[in-house]
Amino acid sequence: MKTSLKISYGSEKNKAAAVATVSAGAGDIGFKVSMTDATFSSGPSLTGLALAVEKPGSFGIDYDVPNKDFKFRFMNTVTVAEKPLKLTYIHSRGGNRTTLDGTLAFDPFNKVSASYVFGTKDNVKLKYTYVHEEKTTFEPCFDFAGNAWDFTLSQKVYDDSVVSATYKTSSRVIGLNWSRNSKPFGSFKISTTVDLNEPSKVPKVLAESSWNFE
Repeated sequence: MKTSLKISYGSEKNKAAAVATVSAGAGDIGFKVSMTDATFSSGPSLTGLALAVEKPGSFGIDYDVPNKDFKFRFMNTVTVAEKPLKLTYIHSRGGNRTTLDGTLAFDPFNKVSASYVFGTKDNVKLKYTYVHEEKTTFEPCFDFAGNAWDFTLSQKVYDDSVVSATYKTSSRVIGLNWSRNSKPFGSFKISTTVDLNEPSKVPKVLAESSWNFE
């Protein structure tokens, strides 16, 4: 049995939160229960409670208990021109939303990903990922629905830290992130975003820490 705890705190009002997850496995099937601080803040309740069952690389079922909403995920990998194409079919019953995601890897350094929402005319996102010398990653993404580009540039620092920068042209939001994954001390992430549309352009900061226990 594995347990994880994630705590986040943001510079905005009421941005503190905690999430605890307990997972267990039976063969190649995994079961997971997630709870937030809202589950116990006003006495035990179903708020923030979620259940999940998953077989990696095959399927996953998520259940939002308070909203009585199911999300189904089915995964498969096929070969196209001797290259692996990973497909993920996602259906959310509550939102009546169905998405098909696909990722085609040409080699360890180049891949193309696409996401399509069924029932829409042009709700497609196309992303290219390029990895340089296993340390620098550049990801341009084009959203056909919004006719806009998103850009992400990340740099691996040492062996356990990653620094990244993002820019969304549609919303004109710049983001800076620093994440570190350490087995003895857990993981943490510090994110800063700046909305260029706001006159003050005051950065919004979010800090997250997580620990895994067995």
